[in-house]
Amino acid sequence: MSNPVHMTSVVQAYVDGFARADAASIATLYTDDATVRDPANSPPITGRDAIHAFYARAMDKDIRLTLNGPVRIAGNVAAFAFRIDMKRDGKPATIDAIDTFEFAPDGLIQAMTAYWGPTNLQFIQEPK
Repeated sequence: MSNPVHMTSVVQAYVDGFARADAASIATLYTDDATVRDPANSPPITGRDAIHAFYARAMDKDIRLTLNGPVRIAGNVAAFAFRIDMKRDGKPATIDAIDTFEFAPDGLIQAMTAYWGPTNLQFIQEPK
């Protein structure tokens, strides 16, 4: 799949799924045997059911995503930078991340890799 319009719309559907806390809609963006590595150096989460469970757990953290710039397309891969706003250990925090989606020929995500680490996590000081 190298249709940039479709690939960009899938990225937007992913962001929108988080806005609605809808793990099921995000899981439908993936092939049955897809893999997720979040972060990139972690063991893969394999299969749509396991991916659904992963996103359902993420939804418990009240995560919101905000794209930082356009989606970048190269062949069958879409890359996008974004900010994650969430609660971590009960405190507001942000993570700056970059995800890549590798698309299968049917237009579904075959592999997702998330690039972020401890240096990208920042706690937000709440006003006193």
